[in-house]
Amino acid sequence: MKRFVIPVSYLNRPLFLDLLSQAEEEFGYDHPMGGLTIPCSEDTFLDLTSRLSV
Repeated sequence: MKRFVIPVSYLNRPLFLDLLSQAEEEFGYDHPMGGLTIPCSEDTFLDLTSRLSV
């Protein structure tokens, strides 16, 4: 697993909100280390975030 820091502005984007909803359903938000586990591959996540940064 890798850790990514994302801009707060992504939290307003429907595509990213869908991903967060999937993460909540699959893993929940209660993580002792403070991070979230996103239910997709690293390549998919990087592709999604690159589309959001445009």
